[in-house]
This record gives sequence, C-alpha cells and structure tokens, in this order.
Amino acid sequence: MRYLLPTTFLVALLAMLMLRGYVHSEILADHRVRDADYNTRVPKDVRSGGPVIDARSGDAKTLRIPDRRIVLTFDDGPDPVWTPKVLDKLKEYDAHGVFFVTGNMAARYPDLVERMVAEGHEIGLHTFNHPDLSYQSTGRIDWELSQNQLALAGAAGIRTSLFRPPYSSFSYAMDNKSWPVTEYIGSRGYLTVVNDTDSEDWKRPGVRAIVERATPKDGKGAIILMHDSGGDRSQTVAALDTLLPDLAERGYTFTRLTTALDAPSAHTPVTGSALWKGKAFVSAVAVSERITGVLVVGLAVIGVLVLARFGLMLLLSFLHARKVRRRNFGWGPPVTRPVSVLVPAYNESACIEATVRSLAASEHPIEIIVIDDGSTDGTADLVEAMRLPRVRVVRQGNAGKPAALNNGIRHARYDIVVMMDGDTVFEPATVRELVQPFGDPRVGAVAGNAKVGNRDSLIGAWQHIEYVMGFNLDRRMYDILGCMPTIPGAVGAFRREALDRVGGMSEDTLAEDTDVTMALHRDGWRVVYAENARAWTEAPESVQQLWSQRYRWSYGTMQAIWKHRRAVIERGPSGRFGRVGLPFVSLFMVVAPLLAPLIDVFLLYGLVFGPTGRTVAAWFGVLVVQAVCAAYAFRLDKERMTHLISLPLQQILYRQLMYVVLLQSWITALTGGRLRWQKLRRTGAVEAPGGSSGRRPQGPGAAAGAVDRRPYV
Repeated sequence: MRYLLPTTFLVALLAMLMLRGYVHSEILADHRVRDADYNTRVPKDVRSGGPVIDARSGDAKTLRIPDRRIVLTFDDGPDPVWTPKVLDKLKEYDAHGVFFVTGNMAARYPDLVERMVAEGHEIGLHTFNHPDLSYQSTGRIDWELSQNQLALAGAAGIRTSLFRPPYSSFSYAMDNKSWPVTEYIGSRGYLTVVNDTDSEDWKRPGVRAIVERATPKDGKGAIILMHDSGGDRSQTVAALDTLLPDLAERGYTFTRLTTALDAPSAHTPVTGSALWKGKAFVSAVAVSERITGVLVVGLAVIGVLVLARFGLMLLLSFLHARKVRRRNFGWGPPVTRPVSVLVPAYNESACIEATVRSLAASEHPIEIIVIDDGSTDGTADLVEAMRLPRVRVVRQGNAGKPAALNNGIRHARYDIVVMMDGDTVFEPATVRELVQPFGDPRVGAVAGNAKVGNRDSLIGAWQHIEYVMGFNLDRRMYDILGCMPTIPGAVGAFRREALDRVGGMSEDTLAEDTDVTMALHRDGWRVVYAENARAWTEAPESVQQLWSQRYRWSYGTMQAIWKHRRAVIERGPSGRFGRVGLPFVSLFMVVAPLLAPLIDVFLLYGLVFGPTGRTVAAWFGVLVVQAVCAAYAFRLDKERMTHLISLPLQQILYRQLMYVVLLQSWITALTGGRLRWQKLRRTGAVEAPGGSSGRRPQGPGAAAGAVDRRPYV
C-alpha cells in the first residue's frame, strides 16, 4: 500500500493536470484559421438563402427568421464575468436568445449553462476547443461534437441539435472548404446556424457602432451575432441596454431560434449512463481546476519557503562563520579532560577497523567503547583482535541502536560522551574540536561536520552537495536561531548530565538523534555546531539504499515532531523551542521538501503548454539561487566547487526521489504503518584525508564480503 498510494497519487495528479490543459485549450487545440476559398461547390440556394442551414436529409435547404423576430446569439461562452451580465440584461428586458457554448467553457462553468436553460434560453454547440473545422478530419469533428455534448449533459442534463461552426459568418460566405463540413454536420443530425446580422462586438468598436450594426433593416427578422466571452465584453453588455428597449419599441420580439421558426425545441433531456458520464466529466474538470489552484498556491508557498530558507541560510551562516572564526572567540575554558567515544556497531566488519584506528589517532584523550549489537559477522572479534589501548568492546544481544548507545553510556567513565557510527572515520582533531563548546556550561550537545567520503559516484556527489549545503549550512542557521533539530549520528557529543536528565536515547522514534536533540532543547540546554569537527561517513551507494535511509530519516523526523508537539503550548525553554524550532523544522524539513517538486511539475507543464520562455526563466532563477547558496556553503567548508557541476541534475532527479520518499513517509504515518531500522550495506572504502581505510585483505573466509543485510531492529 505504501508503494501503491504514492503511485496512484502521482498518476491522478498527472491526469488532473492533463485534463486542466485539455479544457483550457492548451492540449489538442488547433488555432489555425483558413483563408476564404472558391465557392463553386456550394449550392446557389444556400449562398443566397437564410442563416439556418438544414442539411439533415441530404438535400440542403435554408430558413430565414420571420419579420419582427430577433434571435440574439452569443458565441464562445460561458464566461464567468460577462455571461452573468448578459443574462442579467436579457432577464431585465424579458428577452431570450441562443448561447452557442464551447465544451471547454461549459465544462468549467456548468452553473452558467444550467442558468441559461433554467431562464428559458436555447443552447447550441460551438465545438469543444473552437478549431476551424475545415482543417479537421471527420473523426475530429465527431470528437468535437461529442465532447461538446458531454459537457452539456453534465452541466444541464440536455443535448442540443443546434450547431454553429467557429469562425463562421453568413450563408453567402460558404466556400468549398466550409461547405463539406456543413454537409457532414447535417448528416449527424444538426441544424447549422450562422447569422445575417453581425454586431462585430468582438472588435470593440463602441456601443453606438454595435447597436447600429446589430439593428435589422426594414423590420426584417434576423439572427444577430454577439459574444459573451473571448475578451472584454463590457461594450456588448452596454449595447444590450440600448438595443433591447429600442427594438422592443419598434415591435420586435427576442426569442429562441426554434420558437422563431415555430419548430420543436432543440433540447433533448439526457438520461441514464450518458447523463452520469457527463456529470462525471464536469466533476472531474471541477476537481482539476481546484487541484491546479491548490498547486498554484503550493507553488507560491514553496517559492516563499525556498527564498526565505536560502535568505536565512546565507545571512545566518555568514553571522555564524563570522562569530566562530573571530580570533578572540572561545566557548569558555579549553576542554582538555578525557571523554568517552561510543561506537554502536551491528555487522560492521567491513569498516569497523578503519573507524577504531581513526579514533586511536585522536589528539584528545579518549576512551573508545564499541558496543556490538549482536553482530553475526565477527565485528566484536575484529576489534578485540586489534589489541589497541583504551578500546573496550561491550557485547549485547541485538536490541537496536538506541539500546546500544544507552548501554554504552552506562559503561562510559567520563562526563562528556561522543557518539559516532560504525561506518565513520574521524580526523585526529575531530574529538578535540567537537568537545570545546562544552567550555560553556549551558551547552548540552554539539553537532559535528559530517562529510561524505564516497563522493566520486553520481549518487555520492549528490549527497555530498546535500550534506554541505542542506545539512551543514542549515546547522549554522539553526545554531544562530538556537533550535538545532538534529545531532548527526555520525558525529555528535553530549554532556552526560544532559542525557541523564532527558532519559538517554529514546526508542520511541526511528530518528533517535533528532528525538534526543529536541528533548535537550526542551530541557533548556544549548545545542551548537562545531564546523571543524569533521567526520567522514560512507553514504549509500545505490538508489535502493538511499531510499531506505531517507525513508527512515523522514519518518523518524515526523515521529519526533509529533512526539514533541506539546512544546508549542508549553512555557520556558520548551515553549521557546516549540514555537520557533518545531515550526522551522516542520516547514523546512517536511513541508518544503514535499512541495519542492511543484517547481519541476510546473516546469514540465510550462514546457508542454506554455508559456515556455517564462517557465524556463523562472526555473533557472530558482536554480541560480540554489547555486549561489551551494557555492557559499562549499566556500565555508573549503570544498572544491567541481562537484557543483551535477547540481542541475540533482535538482531534477534527486529532488523527485526525496519527494516520493517523503510522500511515502506521510502515507506510512497516516496509515499507522511501522518502519523498522534498515541495515545498509557498507564497503569500508571511506577514510579520512591522509588516513588509512584499514580494510582487511580479502581472502578465503574473509568476513568483509559477508555483511548481513537483515533489518537493524
């Protein structure tokens, strides 16, 4: 279900966007208009006849409107602004007319079509997407008619037998290209209705000119062409205020077409499956319109969040770097006393030796405690066989990382505890740099600078960018704000007193590092970032491993936010964190990543449906902002800029992966699912700069190639 629901959601979202593009004439639309052609194939009776062409029987004939009768016709609607105003004027003067609606507009504004029918007006088809039918095949013509009828069925529960071709005018204007269309339309059972009096209101010539052009001569009947959509129709509405009373005074009546011709109604009720299909279509269009509206709002939100986050990161990271890099900066008295380093390990035979050797080279006095969490690959035996001083191995049954860390805390001799992962290596100065902030008695925990060691692959390079920009730059910002959300498991240090006060490492969430950091904030401790405490970790090297890791991180972060939600209403340090830290974490670590793909969704939408230029410019604008932040982060961390070459590709592909992971985490949380620790496969290829990986030679019986991949629970 966790895979099915995200897939279904994405497919449904794509379908809704395609439907939106369809009803907005952004897809399958044809805006070509043919020039006039010869009329040698058009019957003379048609060219000299009336504006109603009946070709249903195969022998075409035309009909004229009787004297003193007016059929007002309005094309291209319904329009949400102008159609109600036109209807109001017709109602005010007790006049009726014919509205030739397009299917895409009728589907978007079905209430207006329903009002037209309820107020006694007649409806005619004007195709679905308003193409010039002389360019279209008979299949496309049938499709335009059927989709137009489908929209009418859903909007008002009717079918109609009236049709007006787009770009049509008078009977005498029929030519060799438009006449075959009229014949075919007749064979499908429709009356083709053109006009004999054109108001030319679409040109917006002024109210007086519209009235003059729409007024019939010598008391003759007429079909008057006007428009209730397609642009500003204020002059049309104003012209009705003059035209309707003036013609009424001259004895004209304004009526439906079939009434003027003394013919049966053009409307036929729709029932059964055809009615439900129409209603389903109109409902789907309404949903697509709302979804698009929500997406636009979401895009605005993510735009604000992205720019706000980048702006805060740049400003606060600059302030953090300036503060900690001052010559006279210090946390307090230098911390020189020994500390305990805890290394929880489960089946880490591939890399545990490199980890322990890197610790043994530490410039700071330490004791090293490796907590073997029920490994089956000889991890503990490898450490003991190294026979290094100050290294102890604590064995326990497989109980999970939080339990292993708590066991290590119980065995620790010193009041400062450093925690790291079994696949991580420290530089000689890492521990010393990491513990210096404890010179300030208010500091309860310190986050180190985690680095991706295996950055040579594309996935590794993407994670390298993410670590430097997304994690370390964030930590500088959160340090200044006083709401650091996470002490990374790869490199972090804690005051033992602070851990004891919050109950140690909790097993309530899958993000025990985030959980305990939030608990420390709520207990009133400061949590800071030590930029020079560098640790080199092995990042996942496959999409599946990356998916598993980030799925756990995302889900665990949500669990931690939910667990500490009461901080929002509490007082004191807990309340300060709840009203500052939790909203920041929720916005920047949950909401923003979930909405970030909207940038790419609208990029694709803009590329397909337009406006392409502005869409591409906006997307590259966001990319430039990200590139500036990334370059600044790399400069602060003294990293080579060459890895930023893959930044555009990261934003296109990597962000989508993180989005699906986060969406799956939401679904897991909402469906009450549970996610267990996943043990990632390690290679032991990571080493600190200038150091040795410590990998053992591979040979018969070597354990390094037999890493157990069962869940770490």
